[in-house]
Amino acid sequence: MSLYEIPIDTLDGTPGRLAEQKGKVTLFVNVASRCGLTPQYAGLQRLQERYEDRGFSVLGFPCNQFLEQEPGTPQEIMAFARAHYGITFPLFEKLDVNGEGRHPIFAELTEAADAEGHTGDIRWNFEKFLVSPEGEVLARFAPTVEPEAPEVVEAIERALAG
Repeated sequence: MSLYEIPIDTLDGTPGRLAEQKGKVTLFVNVASRCGLTPQYAGLQRLQERYEDRGFSVLGFPCNQFLEQEPGTPQEIMAFARAHYGITFPLFEKLDVNGEGRHPIFAELTEAADAEGHTGDIRWNFEKFLVSPEGEVLARFAPTVEPEAPEVVEAIERALAG
């Protein structure tokens, strides 16, 4: 099954799939509102604004598995992200990225290795996965890699160039 065929609700509870993202270069990120890395929302939004006209989108997946740093309701999560970081990219339902309850999207994504060779479990909030328009994982970036780090921007540029 393609990443784009896996069912997932949006943060507001609307049922759906990622099918509307098919054909775009996407950056999948597990996000949290009360994390030391939460300011990365700002860089993610800048990437969204910089590249959306070229067929790119950031996709945020709230997760409460790391020290309960995303405890809010869907409404609280969306209000926080918009008020503090002005995000316009899609946020999806709060989900688990590790363990028995790992969402199928992250089961697929975590098979990819990052630059250090790490595969498997997500290490913390704001781990990033760059995905091709066809749904192939092109790159994985550790949580501490800033969204606008040269290696992320270069990977996005390469993916958009085809």
